[in-house]
Amino acid sequence: MEASGRRIGCSGSLTTAIFAAHKTIEIALALNLEPCFTPVESPESNGMAEAFVKTFKRDYVRITALPGADTALALIENWMEDYNTVHPHSRLGYRSPREHIATQSQSAVCPV
Repeated sequence: MEASGRRIGCSGSLTTAIFAAHKTIEIALALNLEPCFTPVESPESNGMAEAFVKTFKRDYVRITALPGADTALALIENWMEDYNTVHPHSRLGYRSPREHIATQSQSAVCPV
């Protein structure tokens, strides 16, 4: 999730969350999560965040038997690892983010 936060410009500041519900912030902090919000009037970063949530729910949450929140919280780290190393992404030529990064760094040629 850290990489996603950097991509959408997460500042880590709660003051940037003009429309954030206080209860949402309280829950995130109670779960040791850092609340992160997209910049105001930034439809592109909001769309990226919404696409991630939609994909994550569709490909991980909805296909897993979850008797409670404890189970979901225990699985998130493994789901994120799979999402970044195995899960194909159409915008990356149906490669995982790590495969895409590896391809980019292999194609970079040192000019010296």
